[in-house]
Amino acid sequence: MSDDPITARRDRLSREAESAGYHLNPDAEFSLGLVEGLLTNEQRYGYPSCPCRLATGDGARDLDIVCPCDYRDPDLAEFGACYCALYVSGEVWEGKRPARPIPERRPPGGLEGRDPAPTGGPPPGEARLPVWRCRVCGYLCARDEPPGVCPICKAKKERFERFW
Repeated sequence: MSDDPITARRDRLSREAESAGYHLNPDAEFSLGLVEGLLTNEQRYGYPSCPCRLATGDGARDLDIVCPCDYRDPDLAEFGACYCALYVSGEVWEGKRPARPIPERRPPGGLEGRDPAPTGGPPPGEARLPVWRCRVCGYLCARDEPPGVCPICKAKKERFERFW
């Protein structure tokens, strides 16, 4: 383990990412710079907000940009990398596909710019996002597309079915 806190955090993030089916950007110098930004934001605000976005210092308002941010998975699925490119898809990591430029998904104003979270959930048939079920372990997630890899059992995207 490294004595350098930036390298140590990058190594920890890499282990956590790999165990959940994700990958950190293989460009070591680039990823270390991003991790340094995460650590700077953690010291500044008390939480590791995304280094590529402006945080307000209000944890509740910035919850969507605490790394890994709410936008990581849709960005990986569509563009091969998250907005800051700390996380990349398996295809990008293996060099089979280049990462593409990524538009900002975060609404202006952050969480304040989104519709308020419904209380008690949406009425049946009116879900905002589809719910996906892993056919191997039963893991459920609500998002536009199923994850590339199940965070529980590591089954591939193809093993998910639309649940709701």
